[in-house]
Amino acid sequence: MRAWPRMAAAFQPGAFPARTPAPMPTPTALIPPFARPRLALALAALMLTAQAAGAMPSFEEVKRDFRSSDTAVLDRNGELLQRVRTDASVRRGQWTALADISPALRTAMVLSEDRRFYEHSGVDWRAVSAAAWGNLWNTRTRGASTITMQLSGLLDEDLRRGGGGRSLTQKLGQTVAAAQLERQWRKDQILEAYLNSVPFRGEIVGIDALSRTLFGKAPSGLDAREAAVAAALVRAPNARPALVTQRACEVLRAMEPQRKADCEALDMFTSAAVQRRAFDASEGIAPHAARRALRQAREGREPGQEDTQPGEAKAAAKDSGDGSVRTTLRAPLQRFALGTLQRHLRELRGRHVEDGALVVLDNATGEVLAWVGSSGPLSQAAEVDGVTAMRQPGSTLKPLLYGQAIAERRLTAASLIEDSSAQINTASGLYIPQNYDRRFKGPVSARTALAASLNVPAVRTLVMVSPESFARGLRATGLPLRESGDYYGYSLALGSAEVTLLSLTNAYRMLANGGRYGTTTLLAPAAPDKSKKTTTAAATAKSTPAPVLDPRAAFIVGDILSDPNARTRTFGLDSILSTRFWSAVKTGTSKDMRDNWAVGWSQRYTVGVWVGNASGASMWDVSGTSGAAPVWAEVMRFLHAREPSRAPAPPPGLVRTHIDFGAGPDGNALEAARDEWFVQGTEQPLFALANEPGAASTAAVARITAPADGTIIALDPDIPPLRQRVRFESEGRGVQWRIDGKHFARGNSAQWLPWPGRHLIELVDAGGKVVDQRRLEVRGAGVVTKSAQR
Repeated sequence: MRAWPRMAAAFQPGAFPARTPAPMPTPTALIPPFARPRLALALAALMLTAQAAGAMPSFEEVKRDFRSSDTAVLDRNGELLQRVRTDASVRRGQWTALADISPALRTAMVLSEDRRFYEHSGVDWRAVSAAAWGNLWNTRTRGASTITMQLSGLLDEDLRRGGGGRSLTQKLGQTVAAAQLERQWRKDQILEAYLNSVPFRGEIVGIDALSRTLFGKAPSGLDAREAAVAAALVRAPNARPALVTQRACEVLRAMEPQRKADCEALDMFTSAAVQRRAFDASEGIAPHAARRALRQAREGREPGQEDTQPGEAKAAAKDSGDGSVRTTLRAPLQRFALGTLQRHLRELRGRHVEDGALVVLDNATGEVLAWVGSSGPLSQAAEVDGVTAMRQPGSTLKPLLYGQAIAERRLTAASLIEDSSAQINTASGLYIPQNYDRRFKGPVSARTALAASLNVPAVRTLVMVSPESFARGLRATGLPLRESGDYYGYSLALGSAEVTLLSLTNAYRMLANGGRYGTTTLLAPAAPDKSKKTTTAAATAKSTPAPVLDPRAAFIVGDILSDPNARTRTFGLDSILSTRFWSAVKTGTSKDMRDNWAVGWSQRYTVGVWVGNASGASMWDVSGTSGAAPVWAEVMRFLHAREPSRAPAPPPGLVRTHIDFGAGPDGNALEAARDEWFVQGTEQPLFALANEPGAASTAAVARITAPADGTIIALDPDIPPLRQRVRFESEGRGVQWRIDGKHFARGNSAQWLPWPGRHLIELVDAGGKVVDQRRLEVRGAGVVTKSAQR
């Protein structure tokens, strides 16, 4: 029945004749004279609103523009990972198709709001006349607003009901808009849009949010009782539970006239339902990754700019168009990683450990494939993201230290380093490092020292490299050191600085990529723009950054960390760190057992795991192989269940040489003979203690021990310039000192008269080769004569 166009035409000017011979009175004759000016205004408003009604949106536009109060964070294949509330002003769920809404709810809504919904053309004129008659006699009626009219008010802000109700103009406009909707939309589309847009209670809008908040289920599962309560809330969204129950009971009787409604039980059910809040603000398997991804999307950060530095350009990140954000995560891997971490932490509960974190990176692209920020319900600080929290990394910095020492040719993998009690002079006193088991192994090769995670050899290696130089190397790999290397001192070799699991894992990814550092990516890349062309050279330069570590040194470190025989002194032959495929891994434990780590890589993936307590409390009897390592090993096995992992090919400039070791104090060889990798030019066949013929031991390698690299010296104005001196100290035999390329002194110690400027201090061996160097700066305004310089 399409009666509205004819009725609208009847309200046009001139449509009513001035006088008719029929005895029936005209419509205007039925209206009191005092009301006729109001009618004229109403008719004018009706004409204006009729013109505006043509701008009503289509059903497809309304559905397309619908936005949930939650954002769906998806994995790389579109699978839901996490639902996060991002609009605090309203509680709106997902758009629900009419076929996915229970028949009971559809019936209840039509019976409650618009009994003749399927009969009228937008306006129920029978209801209008009943309402007018009721108003005339001051009788309470249901009202004349149809579902279509209500929907028009929800779609058009100008027609929306205010605090004092709708004005006459709004009512007329709503009538015209409803007729327009009925002409353009089908009945099922009107009902579907209405159920997704109607406010129910408080901040709740739409049937999906109502069903999940008050009933804890999807709209498809609502029964007759729940449907009656939902329909009652449309009429009185914020009414007291008793009034909602009364209205719901009426709806239920209309729905099931053959059954007697139990309104007393319905009262208890309604009171509990309207107070329930089962729709959590966030739910899923990746809460921390979801928050990170949403923050990056809001900041307009492009995928691949996970660790952008200040001043880097940021481009607008585009979502998928449906209000969701797609990440690089893999949902099956995320579920497995989360379950594995939680299961292992339950096994460690008796050792006072409740928190953990895990991240998996793709070596080639830097894409984050799994991000587990906490142990969830096992933690008392589940909101803390362990992937980005700053913690002490312990021995996991040692591979980066040895890699730098090998790259600078201060060590080879076979060089002997003394693992014995050491007392190192520092500005704050003596530093006396200890091994994990508080035992010393004597002279060991650098391969053994790194794989077995011996502390004293690592500190001796840092003495060669210097804390400041090592700190610069760590920053180049993306580790966020807050202080200078001299601030941490020699304890930096044992992980005294704080880093994040994400940055540490990415630094290991640098080792996996042959020394090339790259940023990580959490947001999935958008579809490529075919209109933009990139030259092959530019694309290649962007995909292959310059190495921050010599590729040969990175390869040697990986070869050491993948060697099960080299780690036997600490971890034994049957270690959890050994896998059936090629992998390289390092564990670490921070001071007082507050943090435990396992970080390593395979041919394609780099995995980092941390366990501990977010509060910083110490764990009890948790070692590198019992804490994080089992989780690391399980995740690696999952990744390579059907995917092989092969050892990397050696880069150019490496030499593999057969080597022997001299005898130790007990008369036996220090280590078994083997084939070893060397940076070309550093290879040699024998490594022995200094007192043996032909020995070449790193224990006596020539190096500068003081001053530290990057030292800044300020001249004291109260001391005569000629009486100020800087002391140089070194180890090794037959060494000479050079300053800015000029010979200065011989021997292990020298006194230097400083003058303002930047200077390069070099240590030269007996053959004239530079074996070590330091840069320092002297500040001051003193005048130094040429004779004083000599």
